[in-house]
Amino acid sequence: MKTEHLQNFYNQGMQPSSNYHSPIGPESNYPGLSYQETYTCPVCRHGQIEALTLMDAFACNFCRHIFTTNLQEQSIRVEDSSQPFIWRWTGRNWRPVQQDDFDLTLVIWLVGTALIMLPPALIWLSYHTFPPLPGSTGYWFPILWTALTFLFHFVLVLWLLVEHYQLPSYIALRIQLQRWLEQRER
Repeated sequence: MKTEHLQNFYNQGMQPSSNYHSPIGPESNYPGLSYQETYTCPVCRHGQIEALTLMDAFACNFCRHIFTTNLQEQSIRVEDSSQPFIWRWTGRNWRPVQQDDFDLTLVIWLVGTALIMLPPALIWLSYHTFPPLPGSTGYWFPILWTALTFLFHFVLVLWLLVEHYQLPSYIALRIQLQRWLEQRER
């Protein structure tokens, strides 16, 4: 079975590297990660990543992220991001490699919760400490102000979490919006 796999590999015009290891077993019909091939970008899932000339790295033609490659582990790591995301090639698609960054994740969630809850709580506390006069025309304003404060802080924290976790749909939308604005300026 292994010789059939290698024969198919050669027939397709690809040369296996000395570091070729299929993460899904030697009986797989899928080729491993290679600098001669192009792959779907694991970040934006819209562009194609291909090898950079004279470098052991890949770059995406859509989101322009740069990835370093580990052919032995069949994995790539995004290098131009604040988060060290790693994906492993399965022969057909990318699988994220879980990284335990518990301290940073815990801090982000605690700060996010505080940003969402504390400002509306302060407004609500002042509303109950100094309530408006009964029958006044602006009696509804503190309730509206508390709700808007909660809503805007929730949207802010949601945006920060999406930026931190670099969700692919968000990245693709951000890039498409950026390209649309560039075309509009021309």
